[in-house]
Amino acid sequence: MNYRVCIQESLDYIEDHLKDDLTAETLARIAGFSPYHYYRVFQAYVGKPVMEYIRCRRLAYAVVELAQGRRILDIALDYGFETHNGFSKAFRKLYGCSPETYRLHGTEQVPAKVDLFLFAQYRLKGAIVMEPQIVTKPAFKVAGYELKTTTRDGVNNQEVPAFWGSMTRERLDLLHNQIPSVGKAELGMCFPIDPANGDFSYVIAVEVSDFNGIPADLFTAEIPEAVYAIFTTPANDGEANMTPAIQGSWKYIHEVWFPTSGYEFAEGKADFEFYPCTNPVEKVKIYIPVTKK
Repeated sequence: MNYRVCIQESLDYIEDHLKDDLTAETLARIAGFSPYHYYRVFQAYVGKPVMEYIRCRRLAYAVVELAQGRRILDIALDYGFETHNGFSKAFRKLYGCSPETYRLHGTEQVPAKVDLFLFAQYRLKGAIVMEPQIVTKPAFKVAGYELKTTTRDGVNNQEVPAFWGSMTRERLDLLHNQIPSVGKAELGMCFPIDPANGDFSYVIAVEVSDFNGIPADLFTAEIPEAVYAIFTTPANDGEANMTPAIQGSWKYIHEVWFPTSGYEFAEGKADFEFYPCTNPVEKVKIYIPVTKK
C-alpha cells in the first residue's frame, strides 16, 4: 500500500467537498485505514490534524470569496461555521487579522490544490506549506551583523551559510543581551537586490526598541510598514533538516505559490526569515513583502 497515494485520495476528496459535512471516519474509509491509523498517518504526511487541515482549506477558499465582496456571514455559513463570530475567531487565529481587514489584501486567486507528490518534490515531507498569512506589519527597527554578497554565480549560496557559521556565542550574546533587543528571535534579512549586478546585503539581526547604545560597527535600519505573506516552514526538527526545508519552502514559493497567488514582491522592501530561539515548538517563518498584481 502506498500511503502517499491513499492520503492524497482523501485530500482530493476534501478539496471537492469543502462545503459538505466532513468527518475523519468518512475520510479514513476513503483512504482505506482505520480512523485511528488514518489520523496518525495524515498528520505525518500533512503536518496538521485532519480536522484542522479541513478548517484551514475552508478558510483559504473563504479568502477568495471575501475578495469578491460576498457578505461575511454568508461565507461563514457556506463553509460550516454557525456564526459570524465563530468564523471571525477561526479566521483571525489563522490569518492574524479580521476578515474585514483581510478583505483589503486578499486576491481572487483560488488556492492551489494540495499535491503531496509536489511537496515531496520540494523536500517538504512531513509538513505542507499552507496558504500564507497576509499581514500588515508596522514599521520596526533592527540591528545586527551585515554581509555584503551577490547572487552572481550563486555566491550567496555559499557565503550566507558560512556567515551563519561565523556567529559565535559571544556575537549572538551581544545581539540578545547587550543591546535593546525585542523578543528572542533572530532574523535573516535580505535587503533589496540590485537588479543590475545581483549585489545585496544579508543581515543577521534582532528587532530592537531603539538605536541607543548600538555599537557603531553593527548594521541598523528601520524597516517600513509593509504587507507580508508569512509562510510557516517545516523546519524545526534539527539543524541537519533545517536548511533543506527552508530551501524547499523558498523554491515552492517562487515556482508554485507566486505564479498562482495574485501577488508579487513589493519593490524595495526587505524579506526575512524568522528564527525562534527559545520555543522548540515554534517553526521558522518566511516573511515576504507583497503587493497585489
